[in-house]
Amino acid sequence: MALFNLETLLSENSYPGRGIVIGKSADGKNAMIAYFIMGRSVNSRNRIFERFEGGMRTKAFDESKLTDPHLIIYNPYLSAQGGSIDIITNGDQTNTVYDYISENGEDGFSFEKSLHLREYEDDAPNYTPRISGILYYAPKDEFHYKLSILKSNNGTPVCQRYFYSYNPIDGLGHFIHTYKCDGDPIPSFYGEPEEVALPNTAEELADLIWNNLNEDNKVSLFVRSVPLDGGEPTEIIINKNK
Repeated sequence: MALFNLETLLSENSYPGRGIVIGKSADGKNAMIAYFIMGRSVNSRNRIFERFEGGMRTKAFDESKLTDPHLIIYNPYLSAQGGSIDIITNGDQTNTVYDYISENGEDGFSFEKSLHLREYEDDAPNYTPRISGILYYAPKDEFHYKLSILKSNNGTPVCQRYFYSYNPIDGLGHFIHTYKCDGDPIPSFYGEPEEVALPNTAEELADLIWNNLNEDNKVSLFVRSVPLDGGEPTEIIINKNK
């Protein structure tokens, strides 16, 4: 598979929708996570990211303008199993994965099993895919990660579920987003997650993503960099609404 330039993928696509990037920093020292949201409607654009203990939520920037919280208010990020697992998704399936692991433990396939309880979003005719990622920080100094997309079958109301499992490689990340591009209805992402080059730091990754997202449609960005030597993670949140 060709290595894509993340800057090009973002700058040449006015509406990839919501996106997840997971991988390993170029220097091999950090696990890296990025999640961004975009919006075309007033309701979708009226959001910010807000950190809380153990996770991160979306919330309305101006509560008086919130018309429908369905599908736009959720926890994109949750930490599980005492910090040994990070879950990142584009919807309330974050809690589905978290609750399944909390109730049943992690048997190596809890991510897949939990997401078989869910399907694409109920927003016909777009049938927005549910994209999800999970990182496992064990044993010490190592990690591995998975990505998933639950999507309609070529725009029909039939759910297809795809799962991808990765061992990290220095400087390599995998990027998955909800939409191929803008449209009406909006075409879903298709194919395998795109392999992209990653920098060394959370600051570099945040700048790369935020500066290349479409200025009109970008809303918020979350970046988390986890040192594999056990150091404190670095987190960055950028909200267009301030």
